Amino acid sequence: MKAYSFHILIALISGFGLGIFYFGGLWLTVGKLPTARRPALLSLASFFGRFGVVLVGFYFVMGGHWERLLACLLGFLATRSILVRRWGPGG
Repeated sequence: MKAYSFHILIALISGFGLGIFYFGGLWLTVGKLPTARRPALLSLASFFGRFGVVLVGFYFVMGGHWERLLACLLGFLATRSILVRRWGPGG
C-alpha cells in the first residue's frame, strides 16, 4: 500500500510540475506576442511545444496506470487554478 501511495503522490507532484511548465510557458508567450514579428507562428510553435512536452510527460507519469494519470491531471488542473488566482486580473 505504501508503494501505491508513493506513486500517486509522485504523479500528483509531477502534474504540478507539468502545469507550471505549460501555463508558465503560456504566460511567457502571451507576454511576448505584442513585440513578436510573427505572433501567429510564435503562438502555434509555443502551443505545439508545450502540448507535446505535457503529453509525453503524462504518458511517462502514467506508466500504464489510470490512477497515476488521474493524479497527474489533478495536479495539472490544481496548478492552473493557483496560477489563475495569482496571475489573473487583480491577482
